[in-house]
Amino acid sequence: MKRNILYIFVGILAITIMGLVIGIFMKDDTSDNLEVVKVAEVTHSIFYAPFYVAIENGYFEDEGIKIDLMLVSGSDNVAASVLSGDTNVGLAGPESAVYVYLGKEKNYLQVFSGLTKRDGQFILSRKDEKFNWESLYGKEILVGRSTGMPALSFLRALENKGIDKNKVNINYSIEFAELSGSFIGGDGDYVNLFEPLASKLEDNKNGYVVESVGQASGEFPYTAFYARKNYINDNKDLLTRFTNAIKKGMDYTLNNDGNVVAKAIAKQFSDTKIDDLATMIDRYKESDAWLNTPYVKEEFYNTLVLLLKENNLINETVYYKDLVNNLYE
Repeated sequence: MKRNILYIFVGILAITIMGLVIGIFMKDDTSDNLEVVKVAEVTHSIFYAPFYVAIENGYFEDEGIKIDLMLVSGSDNVAASVLSGDTNVGLAGPESAVYVYLGKEKNYLQVFSGLTKRDGQFILSRKDEKFNWESLYGKEILVGRSTGMPALSFLRALENKGIDKNKVNINYSIEFAELSGSFIGGDGDYVNLFEPLASKLEDNKNGYVVESVGQASGEFPYTAFYARKNYINDNKDLLTRFTNAIKKGMDYTLNNDGNVVAKAIAKQFSDTKIDDLATMIDRYKESDAWLNTPYVKEEFYNTLVLLLKENNLINETVYYKDLVNNLYE
């Protein structure tokens, strides 16, 4: 009798172990069926909320895709990462793709999906002041590299507000990733920052949000997804599914309040409270930061090219048909 019980016990144990092993292999098989897309993002910001929603809500997995996300600071470095093959897709300002094209790169970068339609920066002051754009006269503001989209957008904002840029001390010498630290350390009277950095400085009384750059600079393709031309041609189905996931992330973000979206992307910002995340998301909603479709319009793109020309960063036109390869119709 005892022997029979022992046999039964051993049999149950064997079946249990076999079930666990099969479950593990089945899980691996599911994972193996997902196509990996390596994405280099220029910064990790609430500004990219629809992208993170697509990751955390499983929209990419629904499309048979696994995202391998890495932070590569600086849009020039994102472009270099994609060109070298270290990553497949870049998430950054499309101005870097324009520069690559003009550098006569044969396998140049093409934009295949948009994400944001205006600047996501906020101007922070050292004091809680009643700000107007004339407040910048005679003051120093930290804006990052002169060739980067944040600085270009800020210059457009000054122009739209009728501010003479020559009367503002615009500091281009500090790298994008170092802006908040430099400001906290005493550099500048103002600084332009994205969320969550803007709110973190506010929480620590190191700065106060006084204005939205995006509201003043207007609409153009501020942040987009791009890849090498050959990679897009060889992987159109994959990147079309990628773009479909982005569209689902946009819909969810735009159709839900900040608290709901905050809960969805909480894992991406584990050191930020849900309430704070919700406030940041609502702040971006109020500034109308996100596209409602991944399609990049020609008139938006032409605004970008004009901006680059006006600031003497390019001296010839890079045409929409060459640089934009929309995979969302």
